[in-house]
Amino acid sequence: MSSISDIIERYLIKILNEAPSEVVQVKRSELADLFQCVPSQINYVISTRFTVEKGYIVESKRGGGGYIRIRKVRFPSPKAYYDVLLRLIGSKISQTSAEDLVARLADEGLMTPREARMVKKMISREVLDLPIALRDSVRARMMRTVVTMLFASKGE
Repeated sequence: MSSISDIIERYLIKILNEAPSEVVQVKRSELADLFQCVPSQINYVISTRFTVEKGYIVESKRGGGGYIRIRKVRFPSPKAYYDVLLRLIGSKISQTSAEDLVARLADEGLMTPREARMVKKMISREVLDLPIALRDSVRARMMRTVVTMLFASKGE
């Protein structure tokens, strides 16, 4: 059975995919009414499921005329996308952020589902049994290598 968060996420992705400009603007209170939940549930879904690592930009304005605007990020060239991914990874990356990035790469067809499962396992805290600061640094180096290899193979 799907959780309310899963249902809200699927709804938002569906309307985003149907929007010609891949931008959707919604009101938190209207979504809460539609799904019969509290507005904080909407906040939770937006903040955890529509992240930069997953390929979204979220703008929010609170108050009576407030809104949430979600935009699917597109890049003008593979080089621009590659540069942004390397900046996102940085010198340290958490397991959650790295997994979100791997899911995004798989969703966009840059990596197979099998490759995504392998990379997720390799970057897990179970495999990288190191102190946190070191683990996040090693994970970032691994992710930069994966991204570099994915983009290098696109040029072949």
